[in-house]
Amino acid sequence: MNNPLLWTPDPAQVAVSNMQRFLSFVRTTHSLDHIIDYESLYKWSIYDIDVFWKTLLDFSGIIYEGNTTPCRTGTTMPNVQFFPELRLNIAENLLRFRDTRTALISISESRDRVEISYEQLQREVKMLQSPLANLRLQPGDRVAGLLPNIAEAPVAMLAASSLGGTWTSCSPDFGTQGILDRFGQVKPRVLFAVNGYTHRGQTISCMEKLEAIAEAIPEIEKVVVLPLIDDIPTESEQFPDRFISWESFRSDDDGTQLEFVRCSWNHPLYIMYSSGTTGTPKCIVHGAGGTLLQHFKELALHCDVQREDNITYLTTCGWMMWNWLVSALFLGSRVTTFDGFPAHPTLNRVWDLIEDEGITHFGTSPRYLAACRRRMHPAESHDLTDLRVMMSTGAPLLPEDFDYVYDKVKPNVQLSSISGGTDIISCFMLGNPMTPVFSGELQTIGLGMDVIAADSNGDPAIGEKGELVCRQPFISMPVGFWDDDDGAKYREAYFDVTPGVWYHGDFVTHTRSVGQSGGMIVYGRSDATLKPGGVRIGTAEIYRIVESHPAVADSIVVGQSWRGDIRIVLFVILEDEHVWNDELIDDLRKEIAAHATAKHVPSVIRKVNKIPYTLSGKKVELAVRDLLHGEEPRNVEALADPTALDCYRNLNI
Repeated sequence: MNNPLLWTPDPAQVAVSNMQRFLSFVRTTHSLDHIIDYESLYKWSIYDIDVFWKTLLDFSGIIYEGNTTPCRTGTTMPNVQFFPELRLNIAENLLRFRDTRTALISISESRDRVEISYEQLQREVKMLQSPLANLRLQPGDRVAGLLPNIAEAPVAMLAASSLGGTWTSCSPDFGTQGILDRFGQVKPRVLFAVNGYTHRGQTISCMEKLEAIAEAIPEIEKVVVLPLIDDIPTESEQFPDRFISWESFRSDDDGTQLEFVRCSWNHPLYIMYSSGTTGTPKCIVHGAGGTLLQHFKELALHCDVQREDNITYLTTCGWMMWNWLVSALFLGSRVTTFDGFPAHPTLNRVWDLIEDEGITHFGTSPRYLAACRRRMHPAESHDLTDLRVMMSTGAPLLPEDFDYVYDKVKPNVQLSSISGGTDIISCFMLGNPMTPVFSGELQTIGLGMDVIAADSNGDPAIGEKGELVCRQPFISMPVGFWDDDDGAKYREAYFDVTPGVWYHGDFVTHTRSVGQSGGMIVYGRSDATLKPGGVRIGTAEIYRIVESHPAVADSIVVGQSWRGDIRIVLFVILEDEHVWNDELIDDLRKEIAAHATAKHVPSVIRKVNKIPYTLSGKKVELAVRDLLHGEEPRNVEALADPTALDCYRNLNI
């Protein structure tokens, strides 16, 4: 493939990057003179995978106790356990810096800016640790957060995990049933929550929702309520003994040091939830050690986060990118949390944040970039001098988005389209400070991830579309699923196609544009792949064309069973100034045929007023597909706006 080259790393910057430091460490430690670039480093990382993970652990500075031998037990996924003799605590590692440098900057629509140093963060965590210890919180006990992306969220997580607690969280804009579908399965002992929040200038109370949760989950002993909104109470008449304000729960600062309970490498740190709309969310359990080491690799090496940097990601506490972002505390960098609607009051809001806070690493979604693309020229309106790395995930990043960033945002920024997910609490494909950026491509496969695009026989398909699979064990595999003692649900989710090979469920092409290790093009979820006439078409192939059309603001495409075959149905939202007519429909069909193939041309094109997205910003093609077949989608609480499905019901097409 000959996708346009958009960015080449500055050799001087490469020389001082963390990736180069690690490469030199590997060369010196193992006398491997042939490792001279990322391609050779990557090949070594999957050829000698146990040595790679052990070397990365040595390089990372992670605090642990125990013997690193054996590196793992078992050889075949999922029956593999890394570092079975090690013990550690995630909070001890994320709080290893204790100086006056800034740790957290909290920007919220609901209140004024908050800034906390690493020294202060220690004290804040200690003041929540003590009352949790008084509740006799034990390792493995669940502690939940129903919190916006504000500073108190990592404080509560760190307090719980310092004692070995298992953290799980949702965004407060989840509906009550959606929260119960998640927390109701894992039954937390303590729930940290807010009394309300502000969204697009509107104040929303959470108190009725919290009382419903407390009633449905009697295992919750304390609901600790943060008064984020001044005129909303924190008390409950229904459960006066179980509800307590944040300040009342928190202990005084007595000057004593934090205590850290070190647990096994695979001790359950996080419980995450699948975000699809096809059934009750799966509860995916991730271990402390694997999560931390994987996040170190991605943040320090692939994103080149340094101590003086400031990183932010547009995320909620219900998405794994929040867990990923918080791990940057291990590097001693500034972590900026943003709570609010990115386009409120205008799209300038986020670019103002980047300029005002000196953001060096900015994470977003294709949806936000698409909204900016036609309306903003940040390079002209904002000082983005500090911005060095941009990241995007949640959906495939279109070539037009790549062009927009380099034309209208910053020409010398590393744009990293990254992909992985909740299943692995990390990424398979990431950015890379040592390799170029090509339009429409994810830069590279992550170190230690033996990822290929597999053909129907499971063999590598270079330059051809295939299934994204990982052929060897990796450090951030889930510990398992909640309430899945025999592992049947876990095996069915990833290993049902080929035992021992992780099938991720993405439809991709391995381009080789950056050598043997990368890059990748992602076309969408395999289960949402369109198959008219038996030909596999990724939904992103159509989005790339349709959403570059000046009349189209957004779109969703699905496959509908029709007369013994599959036909493509496209729904679009128009830009305000455009009119829906047969001429526009014909023009869309011509554009798709000209830039793809006749097979890509939809049989039906309809105008709608809403496109359904999950709360993490993913289009939900499967829910729309179900409605076209007369079936009601499940788990609609995962949607940012469940009413978005209404316009797809009872369609006469």
